[in-house]
Amino acid sequence: MNYHNPVLLKETVDGLNIQPNGVYVDVTFGGGGHSREILKRLGPEGKLYAFDQDKDALENAIDDDRFTLINENFRFIKRFLRFHGVRKVDGILGDFGVSSHQFDVAERGFSTRFESRLDMRMNQQSNLSAFEVVNQYEEKQLRDVLYNYGELRNAPKIARTIVSARKEGEIATSERLKEVLQPFLPAGREHKVLAQVYQAIRIEVNQEIEVLKEFLLQTEDLLKPGGRLSLISYHSLEDRLVKRYIRSGMFEGEPEKDFYGNISVPFKKVGKLIVPTSEEIKQNNRARSAKLRVAERI
Repeated sequence: MNYHNPVLLKETVDGLNIQPNGVYVDVTFGGGGHSREILKRLGPEGKLYAFDQDKDALENAIDDDRFTLINENFRFIKRFLRFHGVRKVDGILGDFGVSSHQFDVAERGFSTRFESRLDMRMNQQSNLSAFEVVNQYEEKQLRDVLYNYGELRNAPKIARTIVSARKEGEIATSERLKEVLQPFLPAGREHKVLAQVYQAIRIEVNQEIEVLKEFLLQTEDLLKPGGRLSLISYHSLEDRLVKRYIRSGMFEGEPEKDFYGNISVPFKKVGKLIVPTSEEIKQNNRARSAKLRVAERI
């Protein structure tokens, strides 16, 4: 199964500062590229746990006694690590967003390139798909999704147009959705606008923002002092949350100061923001919007 190259492979795994006998977690297993690199650097006593809610990823499971693949959403990281007897870890890697495999399988409905039924579920057992969002959400709900997750200024007009169009019959395929959105797709920018609409619907279907927040809040407890977070984001909504959480242990507002003006935060950032080289982007177009942030548990 073709899962393509993992993005920022060396940089992300370097960020974990791997201890040969440490315990590590790859919360976005996908094709297993990052996991294989971690295993190369682990000694015989090291352990790697990986999460992926997509059953397609199970086909890439690595045959190694040090490796355990957990077929669950990483929002439940603490619960499932405890189930395996793990309470503290030395490092956590996350490569958020959609895997190349999910984009490239037409019937999964993630890509604007193919005609397919509206789906976009990372967990194929989930009840909510893109079809329900487009056809059943009220106009206000749809507007909020498009504005908050797609950062589309004309979200009210787009939502109104979708709601009006579905009165004539359900919008079941990507092709039909494109037809409905035609008035909002200016020549030369149609792919960008379409990508924003798809991103918004996909984030809603998979609850990506809530999942990321729930996950980040658990990392403070899970990581040993000196343990590392190494996280790749692909859009500003995710990156903003990661950046704020690393800086202050919060998503909004500022942490409280003590009597002396000091703030107590769980992490310190390691190095600067890392983005792919032009060479990597040439080899793997998916890397173009990747941003890697590394932090250490204090």
